[in-house]
Amino acid sequence: MSVTSPAAGNPIASPVATVPEPKSPILTAPLINSFDYTRSLGPVLSQFALALRDGRIVGSKGSDGKVSVPPVEFDPVTGQQSTEIVEVSTVGTVTSWTWHDDSVPGQPLDKPFAWALIELDGADTALLHAVSVDSPSDISTGQRVHAVFSAARIGRIDDIAYFAPGESTDAAPENTAEAPKGADTGLVVIPTPITTEITHSANEEESVYLEGLKAGKLIGTRIGSGVDEGRVYFPPRGVSPADGSPAVERVELAHTGIVTTFCIVNVPFQGQRIKPPYVAAYVLLDGADIPFLHLILDCEAADVRMGMRVKAVWLPEDKWEHSIGNISHFAPTGEPDAEYETYKDHL
Repeated sequence: MSVTSPAAGNPIASPVATVPEPKSPILTAPLINSFDYTRSLGPVLSQFALALRDGRIVGSKGSDGKVSVPPVEFDPVTGQQSTEIVEVSTVGTVTSWTWHDDSVPGQPLDKPFAWALIELDGADTALLHAVSVDSPSDISTGQRVHAVFSAARIGRIDDIAYFAPGESTDAAPENTAEAPKGADTGLVVIPTPITTEITHSANEEESVYLEGLKAGKLIGTRIGSGVDEGRVYFPPRGVSPADGSPAVERVELAHTGIVTTFCIVNVPFQGQRIKPPYVAAYVLLDGADIPFLHLILDCEAADVRMGMRVKAVWLPEDKWEHSIGNISHFAPTGEPDAEYETYKDHL
């Protein structure tokens, strides 16, 4: 196939590259990243959160008399901090909507539903939320809807479970949740769980590397030409990052090496599994040309130094996975330190 350039009228090479089939099996696995994002709501949004806990909805009145729901922290006209908080109705009118066929975890409802902009009585702006109806034919612009509150309310927008058709003003059920941090001072702090889930596919060299770790082996690759000719990368690469020259050989490396550079971790942080102080170091495996980062344990942090000879300490074999975590840490071998000249080009 060829493509003709409109400007020059000359055929150019196909923009589609030919990718050879991998020679080794490719590994895939689910990858889930999650953490709780903790946020202080400030003096304005805290009042919105605390009202939701009570089964009420409030907004902020601006200098132009318009009421914004949720409340805005600063007046849209003057830029001054919003100070007048007013209660609005839990009943309102659909101003716009869209149908959502495929519910996913974390959404308000576990069935098809409508996302809608809802202008609550007493408000001048619309609130985005879910409306629980059975089909698109059951919702329309101008429809009257009311908030349905959850029993456990902590001061988040999902304290409103959803909106439903009709003008019911039934009181929210008694709150079964504990008050959020800061509720007693009027400055609420709430956690918001954040999660992403993907299926990660390793490339061919990554797959070989991970299979090696599962078998207790450290596999690198040797670059065949170019500026990296002869260099061994660990973890392995299919091509040189310097000029794209391909790797020509896989190399099984020793489980020993040299500390090139390191840092002593003295600061504790959330989720930390090792009590400070401890050492994170770049270890240059014997036979490799690129150091990689790992832990140095089984000695005092103050005793770690550049040139120290270390060895891999593996977890018990029945705990091995496709992970560099199979190596618990590196520990001193007790051998004499390496001369600086032998590793100075690998810092």
